[in-house]
Amino acid sequence: MKKTFKNYIFSRQIILVSIIFLLCFIFSTYIHTKLTKDEALNHSKAISNQIFSSMYQVMRKGWSRDDVMMFTKSLEDNFQSSNYEINIYRGEKVKQLFGEIEEKQKDATLVDVLNGKIEQLDSFENNIVRNILPLKATTDCKACHVNVNEGDVLGVLEVKQNLNSIFKESKYQFIAFFLIIIPIFYLIAFISSRNTTRKITDNLDLFNNKVENINSIQDFKDFDSKDIDLYFKEFNQIIKNVDSMAGKLKGIAVDKELLEFEIKLLDKFIITSDVVKDWKEYICDLLIEINKIMETYTLMTIFRVGEDQFEVDIFWLALPKQHQKEMFDRYINNIVKEAEYFQGMTDFTIKHIVANKNICLSELEEDAIEYRTKSLFLDTPKIGGIVGIGLQSVFSNDPVRYIVIDSILTTMANLVGSVKAIHKYTQDLEYYAARDPLTDLFNQRVFNDMMSYEIKRAQRHKYPFALMIIDCDNFKPINDNFGHSFGDKFLQTVADILEKEKRPEDIVARYGGDEFTIILPECDENGAMAVANRISKRIEQEKLIAPDGTRVGITISIGISVYPTHSLSQKDMFIIADSMMYQAKEEGKNSIKIPNQTDVSSILKQKQEKSSLLIKAIENDQIEAYFQPIKPSSTNNNGLVIHELLMRIHQDGKVVSAFEFIEIAEARGLINTMDLMVIEKAFRKIQETSYEGILFINLSPKSLIMGDFINKINGFVEKYSIQKEKIVFEITERETVKNFSLLEKFVHILKSEGYKFAIDDFGAGFSSFHYIKKFPIDYVKIDGDFIVNINKDAKDKAFVNSIVTLAKELEVQAIAEFVENEEIVKVLDELEIDYYQGYHIGKPSQNFVSFK
Repeated sequence: MKKTFKNYIFSRQIILVSIIFLLCFIFSTYIHTKLTKDEALNHSKAISNQIFSSMYQVMRKGWSRDDVMMFTKSLEDNFQSSNYEINIYRGEKVKQLFGEIEEKQKDATLVDVLNGKIEQLDSFENNIVRNILPLKATTDCKACHVNVNEGDVLGVLEVKQNLNSIFKESKYQFIAFFLIIIPIFYLIAFISSRNTTRKITDNLDLFNNKVENINSIQDFKDFDSKDIDLYFKEFNQIIKNVDSMAGKLKGIAVDKELLEFEIKLLDKFIITSDVVKDWKEYICDLLIEINKIMETYTLMTIFRVGEDQFEVDIFWLALPKQHQKEMFDRYINNIVKEAEYFQGMTDFTIKHIVANKNICLSELEEDAIEYRTKSLFLDTPKIGGIVGIGLQSVFSNDPVRYIVIDSILTTMANLVGSVKAIHKYTQDLEYYAARDPLTDLFNQRVFNDMMSYEIKRAQRHKYPFALMIIDCDNFKPINDNFGHSFGDKFLQTVADILEKEKRPEDIVARYGGDEFTIILPECDENGAMAVANRISKRIEQEKLIAPDGTRVGITISIGISVYPTHSLSQKDMFIIADSMMYQAKEEGKNSIKIPNQTDVSSILKQKQEKSSLLIKAIENDQIEAYFQPIKPSSTNNNGLVIHELLMRIHQDGKVVSAFEFIEIAEARGLINTMDLMVIEKAFRKIQETSYEGILFINLSPKSLIMGDFINKINGFVEKYSIQKEKIVFEITERETVKNFSLLEKFVHILKSEGYKFAIDDFGAGFSSFHYIKKFPIDYVKIDGDFIVNINKDAKDKAFVNSIVTLAKELEVQAIAEFVENEEIVKVLDELEIDYYQGYHIGKPSQNFVSFK
C-alpha cells in the first residue's frame, strides 16, 4: 500500500510540475506578444510621423502628380525587404483639382478618416499593426488647394507592419527552451515526492497508534493531533478509527454534551428591548434550538395579565394536525382547572404559534408525551403563570436530561414573567404619556402636538378652526372646603361633560390644574360660540353632593380664538384665547369671550412688552440665580445635597418667575443667552460659598445644541473651579427638537466631558422614553402631575411605581416633583423613591440650604 501511495504522490507532483510549466509557457508567450505588439506600435508611429513630416515638407514646396508617384515609388523601394507596407490616399477635394492617382482598395475605416469622421488611428488585428495619419489642410495649403478649408483632410498616410513571422520564430524559441529545462524540474519533483512520502507515512503510523490507545475521557483529553498531517487514500482508515473513538466516548461524553447545550441555551436568556417586543418569535427560536439536542414538540405559556384575564400560547415546533391541537388544549384546560391561582377560570382563548411552518409535525400519541411545567407568580404587578414543555417520554425519563429540562423551565418562567411584567409597565407608561391620569383626557403635550398639526392642516385646506380655553370658576374654594378628593371628582365630572357636549371631531385635553382646552377643526366664530354655550349651560346645571351633604355646583369661563381670523401662530392663538378666558373671569365669570380686533392688538402688545422686559433684563444684568433644594428620601442614605438652578428676573422691585417669560424667551431666541447668564452666576455662587453638593441645571434643547454652548460651559467650569461630575443638565421638552440626532450628539459629548444628565417632567411627553433609551441618563424627575395626588389616586400611584421600577432596572435615580405635603412623602417612601422636590421640602431662594 505504501508503494502505491508513493507512486501516487510522485504522479501528482509530475502532473503539478507539468501544469506549472504549461502555465509558464502560456504566460511567457503572452508577455512576449504584448511587448512585441507595443514595440511595433511605437515603431510604426515613429515611421508614420517621419514619412508624414517628409510629405508635408515636400508639399509646402508644391508637387505634381509625377512628384507624388516618385515619392510613393521611393517608399516602396525603401521598405521592399521589410515587413512594412506604406500606402498614400488622396482626398476627394484634391482629386477634384489634381485628378486620381493609383491607390489600393480603401476599407470603411480609411473612408471615415478621409471624410474627417475619425482622427489618427492606431490598431492591432490579426498580428498586423496598422497606423493611419490624416493630412489636414493648413493656411499654406490653400495657396494650391483653392477648394479646401482649413482643417479639411487632403489625404491619408497608412503604415502596416506584419508581425506573423516574428511571433512564429519566437514560439519555436520558447518551445526549445522549455524542452531543455523540463527534465531538470522532473528530476527535482521525483526527489521531493520521495522525501514527502516518507514523512506522511511516518505520521500515519503515529496517528494509528494514538487512536488505538484511546480508552477513556482522559485519554481523549490527552490526545493531540496538531503535529500529525494526514491525507490522500489513508483517509478511509482514519475515518474508521475516528468512528471507533466516537463509539468508545459515547457513554462518557453525553453529560458534557448536555451541559454545553444548556450553557449555550442559557446564554440566550437575556432580556433586551427586542425580546420584549417580539418575545413570541424569541420563544420559537428557543424551541428550534432545544430540538438540536432533544426532540421537543411544544413549549407553552399560561400567564395571567389582569384581574380577570390571562393569555395562553402554545408554541409548536412544526405544523400540528387538528387532533394534536385538541390533545394539548385538553391538557391546558386541566392545568387551569387544577391551579388555584387561576381560580378555575374557563373563559380564555388558546393561541397556537408555529416555529417552522415549512414542515408538518409527526404523529404523536398522548401516552408517549411527557409534560413538565414550572410556575411563577408576581404580586406587583399582579402577573403570574406557568410555562411548560412537551417532549418524548424517553427523553424526559433520562435523569440527566430531566435536570436540563428543569433548569430550562425555571429560566423560561422567569424570562416570560419578566417580559410580561415589563410589557405591562410599558403599556401603562405609554398610555399615561399621552393621557391625564385623573380625567383620562389628552394631556398638555398631546394638545400642543394636535394644535401644531391642526394649524398645518388648516393652512393646507384653507379652512378656519377654533381654540377654546376653559377654566373652572371658584374651584380653589371647593378644594379647600371639601378636600382634594371631592375636587378631583368635580374635575372628572367637568371632563365627562366636555367629552359628551363637544362635537365628535373636537379634541379635548386637560391643560393643567382646573384648566381644559378644546380644538375645534373646521369651525368659525359662530360654531365655536354654539359649542361653548352648550358646554357652559350643561356644566352650570350639574350639581354634586359634597361630603357634608350639600349640593355644590360650578361654572366655567371660556376664552376663544379662531384661525386665521385672530392669528396664524399657534402660540399667539393660545395667548389670545387664554387672555380672553381671564377677561371673562374679570368681568364676572360664568361667561364666554371671543376677541375683536382691538382685543387682539392689545394682547399682542402685552406680549411685545414682555419681550422688551426680557431684552431690558439681559442688557441690565437683571437675570438672577435661585436654588430649590432636592432632599434624599428616608430610604436613600447617600447624604447628597442637591439643588436645582432656577431663573428669576429682578426688575422694578419685583421678582418675575420663569413661567411668565420662558415661552417668549424661547420664541425670541433669547433663552440661550439667559441660560448662560444664570449658569455663570450660579457657578460664582458655588465658588463663593464653597458649596459641595450637586447642581441641577434646567436647559431647553435649543440651548444644548448651540454651537458655542459646550465651550462656554467648560470656560465657566474652569474659571470658577467647578467639578463637572457635580453638574446635572436637565433635558426639557418645552420646545421640540427637529434634529434629534444633533441633540443626541451634544449630550454624549457633554457626558464624555464628565457632566451628568436628567430627564425633567418624565412621563409627561412622548419623547421621554425615547430620551431615556438614546441618552446616558443619570436621573429621572417624575412629572408633578402624577405626584400631587399620589396619596389619593391609585392610578397615579401605580404609574409612579412603574417609573420607579423602570428606573431601578436601568440603575437611574428617581426624583419626585411637586411634593407638597407629608402624606405624599409617606406614599413615596413606600415606593422607595430616591429624592423629593417641592414646596414641602423647600422653596426657591438665592441661597443654598442644608438638611443636616
